[in-house]
Amino acid sequence: MDPECKALALQLEQDLLGLYGSPILSGEQLRLAMGYRSVEALRQSIVRNTIPITVFTIQNRRGRYALTKDVALWLAQQRTDSSDT
Repeated sequence: MDPECKALALQLEQDLLGLYGSPILSGEQLRLAMGYRSVEALRQSIVRNTIPITVFTIQNRRGRYALTKDVALWLAQQRTDSSDT
């Protein structure tokens, strides 16, 4: 990963941590951070296994979760990849 992407990912991670106050995201927070139009669209992406980051479950809790760090890295990669073309 190039230094620009790494720096952007770190900044995005800090922004997401400040915004949501948690190292994990789920539901509406995950939807907003990743830009899905609705929670249902996010759910469909998870069910179809097309979500571009790793999601996981937590024992005795409902829903799927993602690490803020993974979301930030994915966002930075999207930005870096789009500026290369």
